[in-house]
Amino acid sequence: MAISRRDGLILAGVGAVAAAAGALAGVFALQARTGAAELLSTTFRDLEGRPRRLLEWRGTALLCNFWATWCAPCREEVPLLVAAKAAAAGNGLEIVGIGIDSAAKIREFSETYKINYSLLVADATAVDLIRALGNRGGGLPYTVGLDRSGAVVERHLGALKSPELRQLVARLRS
Repeated sequence: MAISRRDGLILAGVGAVAAAAGALAGVFALQARTGAAELLSTTFRDLEGRPRRLLEWRGTALLCNFWATWCAPCREEVPLLVAAKAAAAGNGLEIVGIGIDSAAKIREFSETYKINYSLLVADATAVDLIRALGNRGGGLPYTVGLDRSGAVVERHLGALKSPELRQLVARLRS
């Protein structure tokens, strides 16, 4: 039995909608397994106490760096992140530091180190989030790179070195 042109177009349209829905469901399923959905939807506070979520940067590549003021490797890494933020200005990449410490200590640290990227404040429960993102031991610093769609494309435990950071930034921008 031959299909009419009209019926063929309808079937093609239904197929296209089903394919798009499947692709979208696949992205959400992947984010759920990688911890990305939880990271993007978690509410943190900024240094002024306002609630913020990483979803606010939807459509922008994100380099999320979990750190603490008392963490020696974190202190080594901060100047590299400051330089990367200056170099990436206006290039579709945002660096967000998620400090596991008090807002007062993070603010003081930020002023001392002249941090030029967004800072959010997390409490000790952020360690569970870090574990969901693949850092089983909960060590710091821990960096997670998210592409423009919000998918995790990179994870790095420990202080990033300059060449590693350049590669990560290039990968996130592509």
